Amino acid sequence: MAVSRRSDPLAELRARVIEAAAALHGEAGDRLTLERPPKPELGDYSTNAAMLLAPLAGAPPREVAERLREELGSSLGAGAERIEVAGPGFVNLFLSDRWHREAAAVLAAGGAPAPAAVAERVLVEFVSANPTGPVTAASARGAAYGDALARLLEAVGDQVEREYYVNDAGTQVRLFAESVAARMHGDDPPEDGYGGEYVAELAAELAGAGVEPGDLDALAVLATEAMRARIESTLELFGVHYDTWTSERSLREAGAVERALDVLRAGGHVYESEGAVWLRTTEFGDDKDRVLVRADGEPTYFAPDIAYHLDKIERDHQRLINVLGADHHGYLARMRAALAALEIDPDRFEAPIMQMVSIVEGGERRRMGKRRGDFVTLDELIADIGVDATRFFMLQRSHETTIDIDLELARSTSQDNPVYYVQYAHARIASILRKATEEGAAGSEEQIAEHAAGSEALAAAAEPSERALVRRLLELPAEIEVAAERRAPHRLCAYATATAADFHGFYRDCRVVGAEEPGAEAARLGLCLATQRTIASTLELLGISAPERM
Repeated sequence: MAVSRRSDPLAELRARVIEAAAALHGEAGDRLTLERPPKPELGDYSTNAAMLLAPLAGAPPREVAERLREELGSSLGAGAERIEVAGPGFVNLFLSDRWHREAAAVLAAGGAPAPAAVAERVLVEFVSANPTGPVTAASARGAAYGDALARLLEAVGDQVEREYYVNDAGTQVRLFAESVAARMHGDDPPEDGYGGEYVAELAAELAGAGVEPGDLDALAVLATEAMRARIESTLELFGVHYDTWTSERSLREAGAVERALDVLRAGGHVYESEGAVWLRTTEFGDDKDRVLVRADGEPTYFAPDIAYHLDKIERDHQRLINVLGADHHGYLARMRAALAALEIDPDRFEAPIMQMVSIVEGGERRRMGKRRGDFVTLDELIADIGVDATRFFMLQRSHETTIDIDLELARSTSQDNPVYYVQYAHARIASILRKATEEGAAGSEEQIAEHAAGSEALAAAAEPSERALVRRLLELPAEIEVAAERRAPHRLCAYATATAADFHGFYRDCRVVGAEEPGAEAARLGLCLATQRTIASTLELLGISAPERM
């Protein structure tokens, strides 16, 4: 998984360090790092190359570091202000104003990083909530995460298919049909059925279409399909589009479950006990064997799930990623075991688990329960705080931690609201560029980038806040790679916030339109354009808009 390094000044700098190391004592290997030091006084970037080369050179690391310092000084020329050796042998690079100006000009002209060649064919299955109710706030977290993860994987070159698995068969679906039928008769739903107002609304809709409540099997099909359509409409509004919708009922009717069981039997992994059919998942690391078919002949949910994952593999997906809810902690081990029993590499399967979401208003958390019908829907959240705020608040923390969505904060138009803070930076830049155009200081984006690369702009001095902003912008390709590799879209929320903060600091310190120093205006307009593009690219990966006016 590698983002293209075309037009990437930081990648070029790393290449210079690697070349200098090779010129001295050979390859330093993949362990060579080029990182921002923890303190500004230690330089703009620091490398451990000398410590890696010391064993090859048969010399102390600091001695090798001195040689590397001289080699890099010759290689970087005017790009380096100075180079120092520190600690046990770190080489710290203090880069010049001109290097920062040239880097900003490249970013202004280059746009977002281009993806590399296709790395893997990945199926990302997410949400997949039972079609027995609207999309809830809890499911919305999986929707935001799954879609952002798919965008990230595409950014690093994977070929991604987004899929929703519709659990339109089994016990819960029958309970749903019984609940709808009860409402059509004017009765209360069964004790363990679904009691939300949406059930009564759906019952009225189906009755109005002439549907009879007596045939529960037919009603189950019609009710779940109607709910599936509502789910799809909500998710489309949320910016989530699925390439495929796979029906559990269709898989069962096509004989996929029996076929999967036959494969497991042929491998010798199935046995019968107490009238039920079991899978020996303990042979493959699970904590206990799992029932596939109950004594009454009804398959458990696990049997069609195995058939579904076999179907995924047969559709030629190299990697399967299932985004699961907080109540699925045992699922990963049992599905990995099932895949191993099917002679499929279990490492091809991943299952990030979403932790709980709490909706907070007035300092109090709202209790939610789908069966009781007292839950917050995604439609309600979107109507209240909008798509952008909902997605950002869902994504800003690791999926492995619980989150609170403070509705009052999400509604606010202040710098305390993180999505507003980031979007405001983008809108402020758009305002700066409009002002520059109105005053004749700038034209098209292409002209801004061209002027930023002019000799006078490149020679202009750079304030510390400008240099810090440039270095922040250069981090985006690496952030995309790490976020994709670690399945961590929340890193981009943090990166967008940090970029916005660096831009606001730059705007506080530096006059842009009308800057008096020769070349400064053109250079800073180019930096503004580069920042705008970076923020827009980051928000796009999160499925969030980048407004030009706020």
